[in-house]
Amino acid sequence: MKTVLEFDLEKTTQALNYLAQKEGGKIDKMKAIKLIWLADRYHLRRYGRPISNDNYLAMEYGPVGSSAKDIADNNDFLSSEEKKYSSGYIQPDEKRHFVESVNEVDSSVFSDSDLEALNLVYEKYGKDDALELADMSHYFPEWDKFKKEILTKSISRGNMSYVDFFKNPGQTIPYENIFDEKEKDLESSQKIFEESYLMANFWK
Repeated sequence: MKTVLEFDLEKTTQALNYLAQKEGGKIDKMKAIKLIWLADRYHLRRYGRPISNDNYLAMEYGPVGSSAKDIADNNDFLSSEEKKYSSGYIQPDEKRHFVESVNEVDSSVFSDSDLEALNLVYEKYGKDDALELADMSHYFPEWDKFKKEILTKSISRGNMSYVDFFKNPGQTIPYENIFDEKEKDLESSQKIFEESYLMANFWK
């Protein structure tokens, strides 16, 4: 099942901006993208929807939100409208390794639960660097299902499904794990998500 919910340009841009400001004005691009994945995962499992509604790809260094990466790079995959909005808040550095904040965060685009997820994820994982977050991401089932193909280089990426975000790792994660929802609560969140998916697909 693939989500047909609309990608949220404003929330994703502001999430990158928020994380850059948390790091003193700029943040490693891969680290930011991994932190947004963690916030999306947490929010989806708690509240039945992701924050960004991005299309996630499983790649060598873990999950990558494809549109978040485009925004962080300010590349030509963005429409003129997307470039205009995102560049008003963030810019890539010269070598495109970092995302730099160029304006204050517009927190009005976020719900209270969005901010809860972003704050919690940064509190728990903001101390980790990009490679540590990439290593941690390899323990999660949404990436692990592509592990063999990626490591053997038979594919360079795989299309992730948000449904797999509801699954728990089959092994102990050697990092702090904030994904400890009760089974009943997790089932309720997944039901909310699947109903939203069906409704969005109906109106597509």
